Amino acid sequence: MSLWKLSAGTAAAVGKKQLKTDVLPTTAYVMLGEKCQNNCRFCAQSRDSSARSDMLSRVTWPEFPAADATGAIGAAYRSGRIKRACLQIVKGRESWQESIAALAALTGKSDIPVCISTDVATVAQAKELIERGADRVSIALDAATADIYGEVKGGQWDKRWQLLLSCAAELPGRVSTHLIAGLGETEKEMVGTMAACREKGIHVGLFAFTPVRGTAWEEKQPPAIGHYRRLQIAHYLLRQGYSGGIFQFADGRLTGIKLPARELAALLADGKAFETSGCSGCNRPYYNERPGGVMYNYPRPLTPAEITQALKEAGPLW
Repeated sequence: MSLWKLSAGTAAAVGKKQLKTDVLPTTAYVMLGEKCQNNCRFCAQSRDSSARSDMLSRVTWPEFPAADATGAIGAAYRSGRIKRACLQIVKGRESWQESIAALAALTGKSDIPVCISTDVATVAQAKELIERGADRVSIALDAATADIYGEVKGGQWDKRWQLLLSCAAELPGRVSTHLIAGLGETEKEMVGTMAACREKGIHVGLFAFTPVRGTAWEEKQPPAIGHYRRLQIAHYLLRQGYSGGIFQFADGRLTGIKLPARELAALLADGKAFETSGCSGCNRPYYNERPGGVMYNYPRPLTPAEITQALKEAGPLW
């Protein structure tokens, strides 16, 4: 494609745009294509969405000539301003060819690690993307359960899950997925899906549902912050190697963690559980948040006061 969309923060981080912000992204976020063939109810790029074409979640994506974008991203990586690239290809008739070309364009400018999210339908396609230079392949689940997946995305969760498992088995350590909290799942359901992913070596990026004007779910509320904080804590502990068996639930809500109180307090004391989760070097500033509003994912280390507040929002778990 002759024009590439960079997130507004990315454009600022690589020197293509001026932006007043307290935190710049440490990953270059790139989106190619528009008006996806899929019809996810939360997505600004979905088939029936009337949202602005330059939107994804709450982020705007200004366009730049492809050569300018790739050159700026490569330079920013070499200087240390950017640690990786996240390449997102909107599903369309030419999305596979666009994926291959965009991957080549990025990796041809530098040795930047690239995570690519595109319309992968087979293990062979995922392997080809890795062979062509991708560091990771992302296959988004979004929904934690089959029923929610069918309602929100209109597809078959089981088929997607089997593809994820097969890709993870063939490409150990190179496969990621996204899960969105606040689509209607219980905490028990989300923790169960996150634990199953971790057991199979699938890296999870956790998001909070964000209502966007013009989407089918523009009136739906984002998740309660307590709900999200408890999921962040569970996700963090899973990433530290703990099993799903340490979590206790009542009526679907996480109510306890079977660890000594001192051990759990020490694990959560630095606030890393509440920072953005994703690939290494991914901080996704203000993807789910408004500046000055509720911070679902902190794009930087938390202050002591923010750590105290986040733990208070999670509620007692020990």
